[in-house]
Amino acid sequence: MTISNIQVEGGAGGTDAKYDDLADMGELTADVAGDTLETAAAGHKFLVEPDVLASSLLNPGGVVKFEAAMAVALDGPNGLTVTSAGIGLRGEALKATRIAYEMADELAAKGLDAARWFGGLAVATNPLGAALVGGGAIATDVYLNYDGNWEKWLVDHPGMVDTLIGMSPGMLSALGIPVDLATTLDLLAATYPDGEAVTTPVGEHNYGAPDNLQDLLNGLAKRNDGMDDGDGGRPSNIDVKIIKDANGNVTGYVVDVPGTKDWPLPGQVKSANDLGVNVDAMAGNNTVLQEGIQEALRKAGAHDTGAPVMLVGHSQGGIVAAQATTDLKANGYNVTHVVTAGSPVGRIDVPSDVQVLSLENRNDIVPHLDASDNPDSANRTTVTFDNQTGGFSGNHAIRENYTEAARQLDSSSDPSVTRFKDSAGAFLNGDDKNSVTQNYHVARKGVNELP
Repeated sequence: MTISNIQVEGGAGGTDAKYDDLADMGELTADVAGDTLETAAAGHKFLVEPDVLASSLLNPGGVVKFEAAMAVALDGPNGLTVTSAGIGLRGEALKATRIAYEMADELAAKGLDAARWFGGLAVATNPLGAALVGGGAIATDVYLNYDGNWEKWLVDHPGMVDTLIGMSPGMLSALGIPVDLATTLDLLAATYPDGEAVTTPVGEHNYGAPDNLQDLLNGLAKRNDGMDDGDGGRPSNIDVKIIKDANGNVTGYVVDVPGTKDWPLPGQVKSANDLGVNVDAMAGNNTVLQEGIQEALRKAGAHDTGAPVMLVGHSQGGIVAAQATTDLKANGYNVTHVVTAGSPVGRIDVPSDVQVLSLENRNDIVPHLDASDNPDSANRTTVTFDNQTGGFSGNHAIRENYTEAARQLDSSSDPSVTRFKDSAGAFLNGDDKNSVTQNYHVARKGVNELP
């Protein structure tokens, strides 16, 4: 496998961080303006200082020169008063520039959503024309250049997924159901019942502690593969690594959350890792898997110790991990970091004090399912890379794909990646002998509970 063209956006070196720098510079400049104005005000006192006025009787010419020089220094065209006003205006301009940039970014994102919405409306109102023009061109390309292999064509053109999903609300609206993308997800989520989580501990093992990003992704791959099924072969679908130092003190918790395992039709439920959980989480709803994560953390002692928590998820697991951060923090869990691999998390709000690292293979269509780029904010770093395996499963796989990208990032000097790694010391400096991994089985009550 060849990982190439790694690019980093967001985080400490991202655009939003530079916007914050503009705001900070604006505040600093405003402070300087205030200090300069105070100095000017203090200087004006010398113009009416009693001792100065009294000295005019002995040296009237000198006093006149002094007063004139002070007046020019304070209120002249290059004086302190004018200078402080100019500095103040510069500070306000910096703040306004930050606001203008942010508004432009927001309008651009909304404009893209609107363009796709109207595109869907046009397709629904003129399906024959759309099929002849757009569909015909795509079909021709597939059969002439891809030997009729639609899957290979799609993984070569993953942006088409963004377009089609972004068009879906417009198509529904043309049919008399006025919706946007958020409402469409809500409607779809309503077709999948959720239920109550039942979280059962099934084993504890000593696999050591992760040392770097590659170790974190390897641990997630291990969990996703189902290689460590707990004691006695009892299945588990969440791992909680309890990271301890050489003295046995807990420094952090790492939760591994795998991807989708079951694909039921609307109205059906299969497990805590089924399609319904995907839809609910992307719609912003709590899910049985999220409840299971919280219960597993409680059983592992995370609520009592208050130690930092990192959530690591692939595909569905990344969606749920990002979505869970707000509720977990509200319930007293010290969530500080999230790592996602191949997950569509661009429309999920994450608290600003949670550091997020998202890995996305450009040829993996799953991160495109939200039809949105990830926020370019100071706490959210997105790493994109190329790894075309020719098929959906290889492009979306953790092993030799996201694990390899993580390996290369471990030697990266990018400021955003470096800042994330430096901030994750509570999870990456544990003692191998003392750190343990607990396996948990999260089920829907009455559906797939353990006997």
